[in-house]
Amino acid sequence: MIIDWIILLLMALFTYLIVRRSVTGVTTTPVWLLWLVLMMPPFVWSLWILVYSAKQLPPIELLIGMSILSIFFYLKLHQKGRKNLTPTQKEPSPAVESLPVKEVASPPLPLRPIDKTEETKLKNCFPWSIFYVNNIEYRPQAIICRGQLREKSPSQAYDRIKENVRLEFGDRFLVLFQEDMTGKPFFALVPNTQAAANKRKNDKLTRPGLALGLLIATIYTTTLVGVGIANTNNIEALRSNPEILLSGLPYGISLMTILGIHELGHYLTARYYKIRATLPYFIPFPLFLGTFGAFIQMRSPVPNRKALFDVSIAGPLAGFVVTLPLLIWGLAHSTVVSLPEKAEQVLNPNALDPNYSLLLALLSKLTLGIQLSADSGIDLHPVAVAGLLGAIATALNLIPVGQLDGGHIIHAMFGQRNGIAIGQISRFLILGLALLQPGFWIWAIILFFMPVADEPALNDISELDNKRDILGILAMALLVIIILPMPEQLAQLLN
Repeated sequence: MIIDWIILLLMALFTYLIVRRSVTGVTTTPVWLLWLVLMMPPFVWSLWILVYSAKQLPPIELLIGMSILSIFFYLKLHQKGRKNLTPTQKEPSPAVESLPVKEVASPPLPLRPIDKTEETKLKNCFPWSIFYVNNIEYRPQAIICRGQLREKSPSQAYDRIKENVRLEFGDRFLVLFQEDMTGKPFFALVPNTQAAANKRKNDKLTRPGLALGLLIATIYTTTLVGVGIANTNNIEALRSNPEILLSGLPYGISLMTILGIHELGHYLTARYYKIRATLPYFIPFPLFLGTFGAFIQMRSPVPNRKALFDVSIAGPLAGFVVTLPLLIWGLAHSTVVSLPEKAEQVLNPNALDPNYSLLLALLSKLTLGIQLSADSGIDLHPVAVAGLLGAIATALNLIPVGQLDGGHIIHAMFGQRNGIAIGQISRFLILGLALLQPGFWIWAIILFFMPVADEPALNDISELDNKRDILGILAMALLVIIILPMPEQLAQLLN
């Protein structure tokens, strides 16, 4: 019960930070009110458990109804606040709104960041044979150059215009190549307010001491949780015999390896594209899983959709390459047990129903063979627990919504407008999946808190090649086989 309340508290804080980031400057509706509306479903869930205990789950109809009402009132309040914006607070263009605030908002910028003489120089940066400029709009955060793209290759057009702007204005502007809501390409010049700051802070970017300290702390917390997974009784004897801590290493090291390789995939690919990024930072937590994962921060814009795709997909694929053999090894050393008549929890490591996931069921049958039958569960080895969590983390990251890795991948494959539409559909599909897999309820609700639009690449027009499109489709297929339960007909066929 204490862990449940801790998770609720962390989710509430996480939700508030996301709402504050996504609505600041876009609506006049108070952040706390929007946050309260979005937290209605988890609050009702928690109140139900407090009254009726965790053994009696709330009715599905109540959860669906509260989720629909929460989303409805959030959209209504958000839209009402947008209508109350003053004329000086009009919604910026998609290119400007999607950029990180820290890149464009400080210090305050004049409405016209160039004079008449410089405007002539700016027009000369756009050869008519490359991009014919029809109109220049001045926004508080950008100079919008609209016109007609004449160059057949968007990538070559962007490189030519970017180089012309650099020759005329140095590193004064970031050059963005975007699509408006009608699908027409335009250029946006955003004042590069962090160019000098980035040079001064270059040595402090990685902060290896902090990264190492968090790594050591997270190894300890995951090992501590691993002791309980290996044998619950060991936790009580740990104070008198510290050597018992070694029994938690298989789980702790396995989980840390999966998470670390995932983040290193992002980090090394970002470095390959010369994107400034921090080292992976782990988040230690002495309860639950022993950690809340790891993350890196990218401190410079992504140059194009190719780089966005590669950086985004490198993490899940690298993590899964490590997860798969660990999960197979762990399943091979697990024990087949009988399933309890009534499931105590969704993912019970002491009697796991392998049909929870199509991938898990296939791997379980592959490794355990005839030992596994329709009414059998699996008492997971600690390494298998870590592998299962790694597979779940891979799937959650691949969900094509907003700033998740899957959201970036879909954006890179289909463009930002189509990516937003796919993200909206994915939210409701995961909500529907939660009817089959109760463990997805919390995540389905969290997805509705996330903005569906992620940050655009500087060149957001140039499309991917066929190889990357195929790889992206395979990544989405991997998501499907992890999160979908085993079909009953296939389960009967495999016994």
